[in-house]
Amino acid sequence: MRNLYFSQAVKSEQDLYENIIIESMKIYGQDVYYLPRELVNEDRILGDDVPSKFSKSYTVEMYLENTEGFDGEGDLFTRFGVEIRDEATFVVSRRRWNQTVGLLDNDIPEGRPREGDLIFLPLSGNMFQINRVEHEQPFYQLGGIFVYKLYCQLFEYNDENISTGNTEIDSIEADFSYQYVLTLDANGIVVTAGDTASQTLGSGVVISGEVIKWVDSDQKLYLAHVGADDGNFHTFITGTNITLSDRLGMADSSFNVSAVTENNNISNNEQNSDFSTESSDFLDFTETNPFGDPGNN
Repeated sequence: MRNLYFSQAVKSEQDLYENIIIESMKIYGQDVYYLPRELVNEDRILGDDVPSKFSKSYTVEMYLENTEGFDGEGDLFTRFGVEIRDEATFVVSRRRWNQTVGLLDNDIPEGRPREGDLIFLPLSGNMFQINRVEHEQPFYQLGGIFVYKLYCQLFEYNDENISTGNTEIDSIEADFSYQYVLTLDANGIVVTAGDTASQTLGSGVVISGEVIKWVDSDQKLYLAHVGADDGNFHTFITGTNITLSDRLGMADSSFNVSAVTENNNISNNEQNSDFSTESSDFLDFTETNPFGDPGNN
């Protein structure tokens, strides 16, 4: 039987140990932004939610265990483009997470960091997605567990809705989302990101999207997360007015659409166009087989 005169769970010692952990993270850690994932249309079978939404961000200090660079497979050059598979491990105090995220965001039912949530690291400008949360390491020191260890992988944007109000974070959506570009017959109008643009097609179907930006000089409106109210694929058309509404749903004005184009920004990560341009300097594509012997000798 264990000696009853020695306790492994003295509350005062536990509090002191936890305070030291928090102080250490405030000295040696990094201020990061924690983005809880909001499920939009969860797949009950596979447990996934592709059109996820991130509308909140919370600042909390975390310790980055990767002192010599990110883990993972690094940069991979494949026939399909470049894949960056950086990984990072963050350590966060349980108490501090409850004070900064758990207390303020009551929509998190688990009461802990969740797989699928995002962490934005301003130090490198990278966004990481939590793959696994370890909640028992270090293992019950002084009879308690005081930190979460978050194993993360570099986040690959896939048309998620990111609207946190933080310009640096929200720029990810503006840079990599699939966008429709509408040329409007309008001058001097005021349009803000997050507004909604909708158009009623001849069949009565309403197609709408989120305003990413408005360029007044060439009268171009950039829209992302476009969809129709019947659930089918439709595209914007010319010769029909489009209505702009603010975030409260108040309709503003209607403007005629004179041109419609599309920007596939998602493929920018692959950098295929850059490889194609650079390869022309040392590969002769006028040959039948630029990668082999043209003479077949």
